[in-house]
Amino acid sequence: MYARSTTFHGRPENIDAGIAYVKNEAGPALDKVDGCRGLSLLVDRESGQCIATSSWESEAAMGASDEQTRPLRDRGRDILGASMQVDEWEIVVMHRSHHGECCRVSWLEGDLDTMTETFRVGILPELEKTPGFCSASLLVNRATGLGCATTAWESRSAMEASREAANDMRNRAASESGGQIIDVHEFDLAYAHLHVPEMA
Repeated sequence: MYARSTTFHGRPENIDAGIAYVKNEAGPALDKVDGCRGLSLLVDRESGQCIATSSWESEAAMGASDEQTRPLRDRGRDILGASMQVDEWEIVVMHRSHHGECCRVSWLEGDLDTMTETFRVGILPELEKTPGFCSASLLVNRATGLGCATTAWESRSAMEASREAANDMRNRAASESGGQIIDVHEFDLAYAHLHVPEMA
């Protein structure tokens, strides 16, 4: 399974219009594209940053979709009043019990095979014991050596309560993979229609 993420650095006042566009236009349009397995949208209402992520059955399907999906991304950029960055990923871990209300996204550099094993064997079991935990995924880009870990939570309060434990897990993943933490950001989960199978 593969994913394409589009990060928009938009205007906070345009967030609701962006969410409506994803729900009413972009999401339904992607459902008709061969090989697409859904879309999610994370939003930060304070900063205006949003991440739209589409999932794909194969790398070939993701690549073949670019011409069809580019106009959707461009339209989202225009609605949000945003600059736009597009990244492509391999989905190496996906574990979900249920959808949540908000997400924490962590970007890390390091040895991706070690990072994947640490995430799967060492971190997921701890996350499952954390109150309010809903799901976790790890995406990797082997060309850049970058990993993107996302955890979803039942509520903002649950996510906030997990920060200290999450920080310890993140530091361990970076240390064991010989890498470093690049960035951490918390978002509301505005649209959740990713249909990625269990990969834990």
